[in-house]
Amino acid sequence: MSSTDVLMFAIAIVLVFFASFLAMAETSITRMSRHKATVLADEGKTGAKELLRITEHPENYLNPVLLVVLASHLAVATLVGLVAEQAFGTWGVLLGVVFEVGFLFVVGEAAPKTWAVLNSERAALLVARPVVMIGNFAPLRWVARGLIGVSNALLPGKGLKQGPYVSEEELLAMTDAAADDDVIEQEERQLIRSVFEFGDTVAREVMVPRPDMLAVEGSQKVTDVIDTAMKAGFSRIPVYDENIDNVVGVVFTKDLLRAEREGKADTPVRNLAREGLFVPESKPVAELMREMQRKKLHLAFVLDEFGDTAGIVTLEDLIEELVGEINDEYDVEEAPVERLPNGEVRVNGKMPIDEVNDLLGIALPEGDDWDTIAGLLFNRLGHVPVDGEQVMVAAHTLTAERVQGRRIGRVRLKVGSMPNDKADSAE
Repeated sequence: MSSTDVLMFAIAIVLVFFASFLAMAETSITRMSRHKATVLADEGKTGAKELLRITEHPENYLNPVLLVVLASHLAVATLVGLVAEQAFGTWGVLLGVVFEVGFLFVVGEAAPKTWAVLNSERAALLVARPVVMIGNFAPLRWVARGLIGVSNALLPGKGLKQGPYVSEEELLAMTDAAADDDVIEQEERQLIRSVFEFGDTVAREVMVPRPDMLAVEGSQKVTDVIDTAMKAGFSRIPVYDENIDNVVGVVFTKDLLRAEREGKADTPVRNLAREGLFVPESKPVAELMREMQRKKLHLAFVLDEFGDTAGIVTLEDLIEELVGEINDEYDVEEAPVERLPNGEVRVNGKMPIDEVNDLLGIALPEGDDWDTIAGLLFNRLGHVPVDGEQVMVAAHTLTAERVQGRRIGRVRLKVGSMPNDKADSAE
């Protein structure tokens, strides 16, 4: 080997360790949250200010880092290939490739990334300043942005304007890993999951269904509606004319009390009704919440495809989708799940299928025609059940309980069993 070959080989070794450092930087930064970086900055840790800057705009720094890593690997491959060919001829190229793959994988990728996973905070602080220097190097930043622009042109549907795309599943996996490592609390993990689920939820899934609505006829007197409101403990009550499908608005309890004090106790309540918000069943709840906040409304009417009233949604219903149930002094708590001595489970008929599956660790089918456990039972039976009627769904027995009129109040579920009566298969 000539002195030139030795120099090229030495440069290749240096580039491997440089790429190893940047691989560690990539892993440690992607595992660092902005909240954690803020805490480190408040503690005055060395490199924490730069780390906070990176977590605020990671795409500005990670893309140049990834570009440098790729360039380093290519340079190493080229240099080692040239040196190996000079030293061993044609077979030397093959030996060089084998050496590069093994050495780069162990030293340039596996070892530094594993260390960064095990020591994410220490690694992030160590690499923060060099990464900021690389990200602030204008020519490199321009090249990285240009290549991202090319990727946008090749993949217009996905778009990579903010850098590498991270899927919802990957973010949830990172959340689970953080919770398992005690980086975040279990309640925080559940809240993050609720936020993602919130984006996939529509009004039909969170509304108070039509049979459970408390509404008053527009011709009723103010004094009578006050009694109704006081017994129910509601501050807002829907008002309709003739039937519930002809909603005219919402009456506020404070407006009723003011009218009674002004001597208008016999006034028809429709005269005090305020305009309501009407939305389709399919409206995403995230959009609905923003609309209700913008219009300063606490209640919206949900309409089905025929324009009939399907139910109502309140701001409380939407918030509960994120933070869980909110009970006040007027709410009568009923256990959503009750385990029976014989091993069966009794659930509220209004419980969503996905919640039943999560709580019991089973896989009842979810469909477009039903959202709740009662809806699934009704759909599979094909008729209004009587108390005690059963159906088999995905190897589980569902039994109707507390059937009132056409409504199934509760469902008794026997996991992985055969029903006593003839069952209808789920598949």
